[in-house]
Amino acid sequence: MSEPVIAVTSGEPAGIGPELCLRLAGWSGAGRPVVLADRQLLQARATALAVDVEIRDFSPETPVDRNTLEVIHVPLRAAADAGRLDPANAAYVLELLDRALVGCQSGEFAAMATAPVHKGVINAGGVPFTGHTEYLAEKTATPLVVMMLAGDTPHGPLRVALATTHLPLREVPDALTADLLEHTLRILDADLRGKYGVAEPHILVAGLNPHAGEGGYLGREEIEVIAPALERLRADGLRLSGPYPADTMFTPPVLAGGDAVLAMFHDQGLTALKYATFGRGINVTLGLPIIRTSVDHGTALELAGTGKADAGSLFAAVGEAARMAARKKS
Repeated sequence: MSEPVIAVTSGEPAGIGPELCLRLAGWSGAGRPVVLADRQLLQARATALAVDVEIRDFSPETPVDRNTLEVIHVPLRAAADAGRLDPANAAYVLELLDRALVGCQSGEFAAMATAPVHKGVINAGGVPFTGHTEYLAEKTATPLVVMMLAGDTPHGPLRVALATTHLPLREVPDALTADLLEHTLRILDADLRGKYGVAEPHILVAGLNPHAGEGGYLGREEIEVIAPALERLRADGLRLSGPYPADTMFTPPVLAGGDAVLAMFHDQGLTALKYATFGRGINVTLGLPIIRTSVDHGTALELAGTGKADAGSLFAAVGEAARMAARKKS
């Protein structure tokens, strides 16, 4: 059976994405990664870092050779220097995503894995942009997607999904509606079954407030919003526990009973996840009609061009995308 082809977008050209993608040459893991990037950018970065790699245009019929990197050329809008952002390349970064998405929708690619982008420079380039997750949701006309990070820990796999993503903290309580929680948990349950092969997912749900509200003395969102939403979903057969106090939910005895965690806001969930898995974790967008994974880190401009960046998260993202694609096909 042929390996699923994984489109790998190289991300912000001034960041570490292009040099991490060079490490995919001669890939021996699951799937067949194809890097979407400016070919000359990759060659220049390889030369500067003394990386021995043959860069070749992607052809599905051609076998992959040792030290070969398969590439689909997308031209830069302006010259790119490692470590120096340029808003002129904002459109280029989005063209990488658009090309990968079109390929996933047509069946050319089985999935996409994304290297990091820089939200600030894309906005400075005149394009409103809050992140990969929101961009792909809009492009696929998906009304709600769920951001989940995942990685292996000494105690087993840890998966943390988010009810809200890139919001100022003061806006989170108003955004946490029963409707949002119900839709988010249904997506998480469905993709744990379909994309991860978990037969009966058990999801652990965090509270919003300290001590999960302390019976209403430290906030009433748990009583008025979160707990009622969980009860309605339990009546429909979902296995849900909580709401738990977030400061104790991420301890091994509690996590041992669940297949995934739903956190109420970005840092509540991802601080714990990244502490446990940084450099090996990945980001997965649930609810999309395509498979999309990503690294769990940013553009690391200070490391760009040094060759010191760790490719572990990109490798994990490509491998997990391939495994999801294989499960989907079977």
